[in-house]
Amino acid sequence: MGGLVRVAGGALELPGGAVVRFMRTLRLPESGTHPLPPGLGAFPLRAAADGPDGADGAVDQGPDGGGVLLPVLQREAVWLGFAASAPVALQVRAGAVCAVSGRPWSGRLAQDPQNYLVLPRQPWLDGISSGRGTTRQFVATPPGPGPAAAAGARLQLQVFELRAHARARAGAAQDRAGWGAARPGGRSGPVPGVPLAAPAPGEAVRVDAAATGLGAGGRMRQEVYPDPRPLDDWRDEPSARVWVHLVSAARWEQVTGRPAPDSPVDRAAYASAGLPWFAHYDEDAPDRPDPAT
Repeated sequence: MGGLVRVAGGALELPGGAVVRFMRTLRLPESGTHPLPPGLGAFPLRAAADGPDGADGAVDQGPDGGGVLLPVLQREAVWLGFAASAPVALQVRAGAVCAVSGRPWSGRLAQDPQNYLVLPRQPWLDGISSGRGTTRQFVATPPGPGPAAAAGARLQLQVFELRAHARARAGAAQDRAGWGAARPGGRSGPVPGVPLAAPAPGEAVRVDAAATGLGAGGRMRQEVYPDPRPLDDWRDEPSARVWVHLVSAARWEQVTGRPAPDSPVDRAAYASAGLPWFAHYDEDAPDRPDPAT
């Protein structure tokens, strides 16, 4: 392992030509299954070690730190948008859980159930598998006591490249099959298809928000496209792995030396989408009056 990971132009660039953007959306109510919420632009992103001097650069891939930062408010949810110039397999870890399968995390690729995404065929991931072809949003929760709170909410990405024999016969056409259907907020991706088989009810493992600071929010349908290749086409070890830290606006400013940009997610955005606005969303509003004034 040790492929270069870098932040460039607000996106995370991974080995194999994969690109990940972290996109804003609205938090869905935690009861019921809801339509896909709109995309509201990308979160600012920077390497954790950059400090105040710049947003772009190489990313530290240390096992317990480094990685990248994005400032997430309680009234926001995160979805991951993908692109790739060649086929790669991407794993997404949320706490002790594989976000793709909903099962306990394993850093090895598996297909029963499939615990990774195939890029560029997969255009996005909205959250953590909750069974029956649904997913629960990636959201940040107020930190609790203990050492986990200091780490904040974290995702981990691992990218695997094809072996040489698979690259020689791989064609990008099969990975692009089905692209082109428009989705809310400017999303585009595969036309509706058959969801990947999900764990039976009760088998999906949920993120422990109190322990990780990463919450599993509202539920929606999630299309995850099965890998058409044999598992042996992929390398055994990841080319790179990187932590993604969802931090508060205050923590962002502490690390970077600059305030987090204003968020377009506000009460009006919720009203426009016909979604409820909860009182605790006001607690992190950027336009609160300074109590000293």
